[in-house]
Order: sequence, then structure tokens, then C-alpha cells
Amino acid sequence: MKFLNWYLKIGVVSALVGASMELFMIKTGFYDKVTVLESEKRAWESSPEAQSVNEALNPWRHHDSEVKENA
Repeated sequence: MKFLNWYLKIGVVSALVGASMELFMIKTGFYDKVTVLESEKRAWESSPEAQSVNEALNPWRHHDSEVKENA
């Protein structure tokens, strides 16, 4: 337990840095912006346009499962 004091200091400083980062994100409205962006992203991903773009970009995605079913 030679370095217990050192580890306690590092733990306290790390906790303070983490708490200050969280406080900064709350005060600047970071979480509100991220929530809006994430909901827009999910709405886009579930739209028919996004699904057709996804299929067009990767036409071989279901190829392996079709081959296994036919074999």
C-alpha cells in the first residue's frame, strides 16, 4: 500500500475532470442536440428511400443466404 495516496489523488482528479465534462455537456445542450440528431437518423434509416439506397449500395448482402437456401 505504498502508493495508495497517489492512486487516491488520481481517482479524485479523474472524477473531477469527468464531472466537469458532464456539466459542460449539460450546460451547452449537447445531449438535446444528440437526441434530435439520433431521432432524425433513425427516422431516415427506417424510410423506404434509405432502404432502397442501402440495397442499391450492397446488392450482394442477401446472396449468401439465398445460396444456402437453394442448396
